[in-house]
Amino acid sequence: MTSFLPTPEQMAFAAVSILAVILAWDAFWLTRQRKDIPELGMLANGGFAWKSEGSHELIRQWGNLGSMAAMMVLPWGLLEASNTPIIYAIVWDVLLCLHLISLTVPKRYAITSTHLFADGQSYPWERLRLAKRQPKRRIMLLRNGWGPFGPLPLGGDPTSLGTAKEYILAMEQARSPKRFVGDQEE
Repeated sequence: MTSFLPTPEQMAFAAVSILAVILAWDAFWLTRQRKDIPELGMLANGGFAWKSEGSHELIRQWGNLGSMAAMMVLPWGLLEASNTPIIYAIVWDVLLCLHLISLTVPKRYAITSTHLFADGQSYPWERLRLAKRQPKRRIMLLRNGWGPFGPLPLGGDPTSLGTAKEYILAMEQARSPKRFVGDQEE
């Protein structure tokens, strides 16, 4: 009887390949951040741009870093049981290690009247909202329609984050429709 299930080696190759594509995709976008945000501070168009340091990115990405550390350990327990060649676990860990490093690289952020720039990508304001509960040392935005997979944390020093939060609140106020009761604004 012929099995239509992939072999452990085929599954490992697929998993490593997908991880490599994700890493390349993220690296591509991170290289764009200097091009997209060439200057820092108050911008000529009325926006604001800032950068983070590695320590700020550790605070920003702590959940992702923990998840990836677990992802590095898990395959080792399954190698023998699945009869998967060890090279796939080694390549998997090397790729995840590179991804961990990319998460802690200092980033540039910018707020304009139309978009937020973070992680080398731009997000239109109508697709973002400020989370009701805010962490102490970062700003947490949520991507509309993403559910629990939509948090977009922003890192930086406290002064930059304070200024950024003021801009974000101003963007949210500008977006929210004003409600009128009788002749007065509510």
